[in-house]
Amino acid sequence: MSKIPVSPTETERCIESLLAVFQRYAGREGDNCTLSKREFLSFMNAELASFTKNQKDPGVLDRMMKQLDLNCDGQLDFQEFLNLIGGIAQACHVALCVQAPPGRPPTKKL
Repeated sequence: MSKIPVSPTETERCIESLLAVFQRYAGREGDNCTLSKREFLSFMNAELASFTKNQKDPGVLDRMMKQLDLNCDGQLDFQEFLNLIGGIAQACHVALCVQAPPGRPPTKKL
């Protein structure tokens, strides 16, 4: 009996996308399992450009890197990267909940 291929769910596609984006930037300067500071900056400027372009403080990305780098090795591993993504997702969720009137679901688009 052969199994019928099942299309990935929306959540599975999101996970695949996060993995692919991390791998696209990781390893450009060495270890393909971590983001160096330069790789992190490249990721932020390309993938989260609307966030970085709205920052008035030029040191904000350096401070973010230091806060995310929990083991203080000067690089971000995948878990540390997920902390960034989770934090951004949480902030977006809170913003959507604040915008939605009581009794109405939040809108889908950011």
